[in-house]
Amino acid sequence: MTDLLDTDAPAHGDDVEPAVSPTLRQRVEAWVFGVTAAQAVLASIVVLYVWYFTQRSLDIHHALGTASYDSALYDQGVWLLSRGEAPFVTLMGRNLFGDHTSFVLLLLVPFYWIWPAAGVLFFAQSAAIGAGAIPVFLYGRRRLGSEWLALLAAAGYLVHPAIGWTNLENFHPDAFLGVFVGFAIYAALEHKWRMYLVFVVLALSVKEDASLVLVPLGVWVGVKRSWKIGLATVLGSVAFMAVAMFVVMRGLIGVPTRNTWRLPFSREGDGTLRAGLRIVDTAVTNPTDLVDHLRSDGRPWYLWQMTAPFAWLFLRLPTVAAISGLVLFTNILSTFWYQYQIEYHYALVAVPALSLGTIHAIGAMRERREVLLEDPVEHPDGSATDRSVGVGAEAGDAEGAGPVAVAAPRSVTVPVRAIAIAVLAASSLVGSYLWSPVPWGRTELFYGQPDNDWANAARDLIELVPGDAVLSAHYRITPHTAHRTEIYQFPTPFRSVLYGPNGNVDGPRIPDRAERVEYVLLPVTTDAYPHDDWLLIQEAFDLVDANDHWILYERDFDIPLPPERGS
Repeated sequence: MTDLLDTDAPAHGDDVEPAVSPTLRQRVEAWVFGVTAAQAVLASIVVLYVWYFTQRSLDIHHALGTASYDSALYDQGVWLLSRGEAPFVTLMGRNLFGDHTSFVLLLLVPFYWIWPAAGVLFFAQSAAIGAGAIPVFLYGRRRLGSEWLALLAAAGYLVHPAIGWTNLENFHPDAFLGVFVGFAIYAALEHKWRMYLVFVVLALSVKEDASLVLVPLGVWVGVKRSWKIGLATVLGSVAFMAVAMFVVMRGLIGVPTRNTWRLPFSREGDGTLRAGLRIVDTAVTNPTDLVDHLRSDGRPWYLWQMTAPFAWLFLRLPTVAAISGLVLFTNILSTFWYQYQIEYHYALVAVPALSLGTIHAIGAMRERREVLLEDPVEHPDGSATDRSVGVGAEAGDAEGAGPVAVAAPRSVTVPVRAIAIAVLAASSLVGSYLWSPVPWGRTELFYGQPDNDWANAARDLIELVPGDAVLSAHYRITPHTAHRTEIYQFPTPFRSVLYGPNGNVDGPRIPDRAERVEYVLLPVTTDAYPHDDWLLIQEAFDLVDANDHWILYERDFDIPLPPERGS
């Protein structure tokens, strides 16, 4: 057993130097020099993605391409939070967290202390969406056994139509779901339960309806990994949704949800539960009505666009991809047109499970497969020879003497997984060309020119409005004037439009708020806003300045506001 001894060990009693832990610098150097080529390419792709979409978003924003919904309202809300004020967003007449329980926005508040600008929102959105490729890569390299194959899958994620369009749809906290849900699924697949807990909690912080993807994830975990963790995920997600809706949202705006009207077959006055029961009743008593609804208005086309970039490879082993099933179903069930269009943020949350599910299915395939090119020929005596080989009697040996040589049939090794990834990459590329907002696509893109005359003219007049003044402005102006306690999208508050707990499309005047408005900024073109509302109140305002595109008015408080129509 002497070979097991360490002959270089110091003699008994000799001083032994303690092991020295690597310094931070050494650890960083080890990490940097340990980065593989595929990892470096992935990092470059993600950085390029974030830069490209952040720049495009900012160009569109500064070209007046963003709007109150859904850019200015988040900007005002986060700005108010950064000042320690209650986030009552006057652009929509609701508390920010009463509209949606998007507590994830609290993470952006410190950045507003340093740089209070909409650019924080657009950069955070692009960074979160771009980071969604990381869990795809991490799982792919383990499941597929190749970082380069994983890299193709991660790149395919970034060019999916739902990813790019969400990035350009103003700003939505839903953008964080791509990376949070992606890492939660990855952690579940890899048994990383601390990571799983962190990202499930982060996903819940994005929105009250994140449970639509987390509950199916919990079911998968319960069946495939741990029933205890799965059950905790399901119960925790449902409990959070209930508290978010019936405690937080109802406590802040008086109702648990404003979207009951999106449920098909609902009637005026229905609550969420009653509207849901009507769907169940229709499915049981008249299922053809439900089927007709799900087939109508391009809903199947939406499902095609969502799944075609994955070449339906996830069907080989669909359990992980099925985590997105409930989200996709509720999207096509909704009567809200935007919800089943791939160009809007509702689609993004389904992509992580589809992407990781595709990798999961490809990983179930053989890495390689031997394919015979020719079948061996069997002789009557039971011997066999290859068709391409003539030996013995078949070679013309009249005596039939000598042994019959048997050649092994020719075969070729097919890299099954590599081919599947190639199909995935090709489908992703074709899908991006057809439907994504990418430079190589067929979709005509709006890049935005920040220095266009329309935008420059708007900025000239915006500078004349005091920073703390109460302003009612056109919806293209509000994203650039949102950092104030009171700002309204004209004609609100003179007539409430898209305002209040229920988002009234056409409501009455809000007298106390209307009396506080000091400035009104509108386009010169009268068909670009509700001109009749302006004609009703214009006598109480004086002209401040105007140019070829915009007009700025200031309230003359010596003249009372004319009464609203019908009063």
